[in-house]
Amino acid sequence: MIDAQQNAMSEADGRRLGTILVVDDDPGVIEALKTLLVDEGYHVVTACNGRAALSYLAENEAPCVILLDMMMPIMDGYGFLAEQRQHPALSRIPVVVLTAGANSNRVRALCPTRFLSKPVDVDALLAFLEECC
Repeated sequence: MIDAQQNAMSEADGRRLGTILVVDDDPGVIEALKTLLVDEGYHVVTACNGRAALSYLAENEAPCVILLDMMMPIMDGYGFLAEQRQHPALSRIPVVVLTAGANSNRVRALCPTRFLSKPVDVDALLAFLEECC
């Protein structure tokens, strides 16, 4: 299931910032991230698992960054990262792992761009997004 929030505009300067793909199975987390990011001026699309995220990426323009939960049904974050790394175009998309319970050594071995524990440090997340979007 993919959900898109359209026409995000930065209140500061009226410009639309990049697209962020949020991959998480927790509706509360998705809604909180979507609200925060849209308020900051980003376009947000969501996927409820890694398989849905790969389907989105196969059919749409690449987002500027992927925010990825690791513990999900159907295809977890580990499976998603392994698949993403197999495709040269997809492997260039920065991935920020956001997780509360994943094995951090196993996650880091898959080489995400950043690793942030939940609850997420909003300032650290926004600072990173400002750099890559």
